[in-house]
Amino acid sequence: MIINVRINNYLVYANPTELSLIADLRIKKFYTNIYQENNFNVVKSACIYGGNNVGKSCTIRAINSIRNVLLGIVAEVPPNIFTNNNVCTLGISFLYEKKAYSYDFSFDSTIINRYKRGFIYERLAEINIDKNGQRTEKELFIRDMQHNIYRFNGSKELSILIKAVSPDNILIYTINSANYPIIESYKNILRGFASKIDIIDANNIPISKTIQILKENKPVSKKIVELIRDADLDIDDYKYVKSKRFDFHPNMALPIPQEEIIKTTVAPEDIFNLVSIHKGKEMQSLLIDSTGTKKIVSLASYIIEALDEGKILIVDELDSSLHFKLTRAIVSLFNNELNTKAQLIFTAHDGTLLDCKKLFRKDQIWFAAKNDDGAKLYPLKDYTSKDDNIRSNCDVLEKYKLDTFGALPEPDLINILLGDETND
Repeated sequence: MIINVRINNYLVYANPTELSLIADLRIKKFYTNIYQENNFNVVKSACIYGGNNVGKSCTIRAINSIRNVLLGIVAEVPPNIFTNNNVCTLGISFLYEKKAYSYDFSFDSTIINRYKRGFIYERLAEINIDKNGQRTEKELFIRDMQHNIYRFNGSKELSILIKAVSPDNILIYTINSANYPIIESYKNILRGFASKIDIIDANNIPISKTIQILKENKPVSKKIVELIRDADLDIDDYKYVKSKRFDFHPNMALPIPQEEIIKTTVAPEDIFNLVSIHKGKEMQSLLIDSTGTKKIVSLASYIIEALDEGKILIVDELDSSLHFKLTRAIVSLFNNELNTKAQLIFTAHDGTLLDCKKLFRKDQIWFAAKNDDGAKLYPLKDYTSKDDNIRSNCDVLEKYKLDTFGALPEPDLINILLGDETND
């Protein structure tokens, strides 16, 4: 699970920004929404709420950049677009196989002689919290090219070697792990954690994962079908039927899905083989069912896989094209006490999700906003009953409408119709 994410000088974030998933134990509510391990208390889900173009998607993109770097995928670490600083710094703390780690890196995109400078800083540490809540770190390695600091815990040889390693990539990929088993162990930790992260845009969810699972009739197929069936009251069953043929009138134009993501990523035979049963009648799902139902079909496999395998599911605009009760039900799956290993982080516009009475703790809701200094993230828990009269059982949506928390867009679209009366 993710403990926190650190962002500095990345796209719209000019200043150091942190998304923390650490549970505030002063909040005496919804303990089932917390995952506990080795004195770490982490919330199982978090919602990032705010208007358009305020940094919500950028936060998701930053996590994706971290994930890709850890997996050895070509780095996409763009610096802030409004400053002249080309050095972007990202970091993440996480729980993996009963231990906690912190990893940070800085990427310099400055071009020198047609080459980028690359990774000029990285640091890996193991984190511990004792029963009294005291936090300590054991540094495993650090490479800081700006301050000429090179240390590798327990190995003088590697402390010397990392000084000469190219900054083209991070250390777990630039040092031959076959010669240094400790590098291989750190690679397994970082890659193993990153491979647990699934990131999707709810407006363009590939349906291929669901198709593949249903086609191969994997053990989780029944759970996926159950989720689809429960999410759509009109569907009796859902399945992948090989070589299923439907009769069309000779003069009927063959329909195709209207969604571009389906047309471009799904093989034609799979389009005809996905079948939904409505009132006992079989229909070709991708041609007949609504966009919302197709979205649930696509999303179902990611949700079930996350819950079954203990993955971190990150969704941009989870509430897009979904009924608000369905979105809440998905969040409740992750908050449920039966979920002991999966985590959900998502962005949303749906105000009904701002619910601390039945759905969230105050430390699970975050707001994204922009001011003169750029984008910023801040949690609902920063607003207290003492200072702002914001209690855990207050009506958060009503307070939000009153602009108590900021992050409230005020579009004045009527002026488009009224025009400039002085020129009429």
